[in-house]
Amino acid sequence: MVRAIVRCALVWSVALAAGAALAAEPAPSAEPAEPARPRDISGVFPDLAVRTPDVPGSESGIGALMPWADRLWMVTYVAHIKGEGTGLFEITPDFRRIKRPESVVGTYANRMIHVPSKQCIIGPHFIDVERNVRTCDGVKGHRLTATMTHLTEPDKMVYFLTMEGLLFEVDVKSLEARQVADVKKELGIEGKCHFKGGFTGAGRVVVANNSYDEQDVLGKRHDGRLAEWDGKKWTILERTAFCEVMGNGRVIFATGWDGASVILKMFANGRWTTYRLPKASHAYDHAWFTEWPRIREVETERYLMHMHGMFYELSTLAYEGWPWALRPIATHLRIIPDFCSWRGLTVLAGDEATAVGGNLWAGQPQSNLVFLKTDDLWRFGKPKGFGGVWRQSQVKADTPSDPYLMTGFDKKCLHLAHEADRQVTFTVEVDFIGNGSWKPYGKITVPPKGYEHHEFPAGFGAHWVRVTSDAECTATAWFTYD
Repeated sequence: MVRAIVRCALVWSVALAAGAALAAEPAPSAEPAEPARPRDISGVFPDLAVRTPDVPGSESGIGALMPWADRLWMVTYVAHIKGEGTGLFEITPDFRRIKRPESVVGTYANRMIHVPSKQCIIGPHFIDVERNVRTCDGVKGHRLTATMTHLTEPDKMVYFLTMEGLLFEVDVKSLEARQVADVKKELGIEGKCHFKGGFTGAGRVVVANNSYDEQDVLGKRHDGRLAEWDGKKWTILERTAFCEVMGNGRVIFATGWDGASVILKMFANGRWTTYRLPKASHAYDHAWFTEWPRIREVETERYLMHMHGMFYELSTLAYEGWPWALRPIATHLRIIPDFCSWRGLTVLAGDEATAVGGNLWAGQPQSNLVFLKTDDLWRFGKPKGFGGVWRQSQVKADTPSDPYLMTGFDKKCLHLAHEADRQVTFTVEVDFIGNGSWKPYGKITVPPKGYEHHEFPAGFGAHWVRVTSDAECTATAWFTYD
């Protein structure tokens, strides 16, 4: 009996010891749950969308993008600095959106990397390489559209351009701001201004104002401007709508439009030259509907140019003073306020839906990004467009028109008309090489106050085309590319 009691006690003590040992060991931990992968639909991540609760009366566009400090930064905008929900955001490598606490609600579409101070400037914000954000109080209450290198103190200062045409200089260290010009007043703009792009290069600041409405179409008023400033004097280059200015210091490109066509201005070899390109749509023929089309580098040392619903490939070089390698890529229906390259992807910003102007059917104002490869742009709509070198324009005799882009399009047709009481002969010249080597194509005679059209042969292609009239008259020379 005693042995049985001892044996039971030993078994019980062993069991207690084993239980204590088990209790001392930590329970096996569960595998950490993998964060849910953000949803994407054809390169669009719905969770990245930005939106504002203001309905109607505002918008929620993405005004600027910039890769910086291992993030993709974006600044969003409301209309007329009124609304909620917008601000400064960073996108992480796993496609998650973080709204920065330094965010300011405003109307911003400016961006720049200031190399000497190693800061990204986007909206009124200055972001260092450690992703610390400072905000310039002196400009945050303005609608900011461009940030540019300073003419005389590029290491210490930058310029800010506002949509209303005010030009500020800001110290990149102290963020102290000082107004240096009222550009609207300097350029004699009578109506409402709508300044967009700006760039510093070749010892000049170049700014663009895209004011354009029915008064321009009727020829009653032209408040659009492309102008340059050497630090002392303003010079008007064009009196029609211009949007973007970009370059590499030696070559400067500017995009705009008038009633006839898209306009590409290029500064190279010490002078400005004008070229004309087709419009993909008339829907962009208003200042409000042409929201910051850009010229950006998205693949190594080449530009993508976006204007009036069409993308173009554009070299950063200008051999023989001509825009080298310009060709159309695709047409589309989007509003693309900015685009950039990020982690091997091309990213398109958007302004998808807005209730501005009583457009209640748009619902809640919201926009998003599209992530794709540059080559995917060729899957957009095939290049096509229309426009001309003259649109009911006063034409001088024996004076060639501006060059008009012809390469990269399929079926081509030329329409000619004039209002003279005599017959007029138009000479058509083409440049196959792309450097101004003009060769005669043919002559087309149009009867008094008449009209003729010409269809170019299938497979015909030249880089540029231009037209000359043998009489002073009001004429139209209009190209349709299908």
